[in-house]
Amino acid sequence: MSPAGTPLDRLVRHVVDGSYDALPRATVAAARTFVFDTLASGIAGSAGPTAPEALAAARRWGASDDATAWVHGARLPAASAALVNAYQIHCLEFDCVHERAVLHPMSSLLGALLPEAERLGGVSGRRFVEAVVYGIDVTCSIGVAATGPMKFFRPSSVGVFGATAAIAKLRGFDRESCADALGLAYGLASGTLQPHLEGSRLLGLQVGFAARAAHTACDLAEAGIPGPRDVLTGPYGYLRLYEDAFDLHAGFADLGRKWRIDEVGHKPFPSGRLTHYAIDGLQQLQAAHGFDAAEVGAVHLRVPPLVNRLVGRPDVAAPAANYAKLCLAYVAAVTLRRGTVEQSDFAPAALLDPDTHALAARVAVTTDGNPDPNAFGPQQ
Repeated sequence: MSPAGTPLDRLVRHVVDGSYDALPRATVAAARTFVFDTLASGIAGSAGPTAPEALAAARRWGASDDATAWVHGARLPAASAALVNAYQIHCLEFDCVHERAVLHPMSSLLGALLPEAERLGGVSGRRFVEAVVYGIDVTCSIGVAATGPMKFFRPSSVGVFGATAAIAKLRGFDRESCADALGLAYGLASGTLQPHLEGSRLLGLQVGFAARAAHTACDLAEAGIPGPRDVLTGPYGYLRLYEDAFDLHAGFADLGRKWRIDEVGHKPFPSGRLTHYAIDGLQQLQAAHGFDAAEVGAVHLRVPPLVNRLVGRPDVAAPAANYAKLCLAYVAAVTLRRGTVEQSDFAPAALLDPDTHALAARVAVTTDGNPDPNAFGPQQ
């Protein structure tokens, strides 16, 4: 058994002992809403960049009738389907966000959980929602406990824990097996921010890696392989190794009283969530004052340090789509020219539009000195 009183033990007890009957109606409704929201992102992402290539690679890893690659219809082992589907969820930057945890909580989780439900067969809606809610609690509680500046790509590095917990819940693991699975998942945790910086498609693939790893961890635990236990706050645990600072009270005090799925938010635009405040602000200004892009001499955006660090990057003449989605100057210019931001604004022709880049060159992003290293806003 895991050491009594460790954060892992608290999460394990919360997941294994928790029930659907403990969930408020609003929480169940939120879970259902974000299942559909995330499915929609995954369906759209089936036509996204590198989705066919990811599927082609997954086919080479073996065939099975376990689960389906969404839209494409290929039958794959559950772990391979999890990778493909989770990548499709995130590749267009349309998947929901938990701002305080600074992560996309549903991407790896639903990417992993639906193939598992398909493999098992006969999973009721109650059991599925239950697994979603408790899995999201694991992901977001760890994310909220991390109080320092984000150094790793949390949707992957933390997402693997929530996806593993959700599968463990669906399989009916006891505390011992659930703790083993989460411990083993830590050995598979990864997620670098370098592809975020470069606009590489590896960013979304890392969400797929986390979904696949959740299956691997649960399969190994079910086979009887034990995992390490103090994997969150041990000397080399996640919160000490991957994060600069952490506050367990912030992350774990409300387990069983507040439900993290209630704190998740939609993404109305297919760009980094950190750009959405500026989009909204520019839309409000144009609606109030009636000016168009041609009348704009300059834009000055004052943003928290996290925003400046992750999306305050310079505009470039011929950006990759993933780079532009995470470039506040480009997104602001698109908003001013078109009034909104849509997936078509990241198509090859749109990315080369000289008028958009001319306006983006007049967008300045500066840090506002917000002391919270994980704050998304306010933005001015």
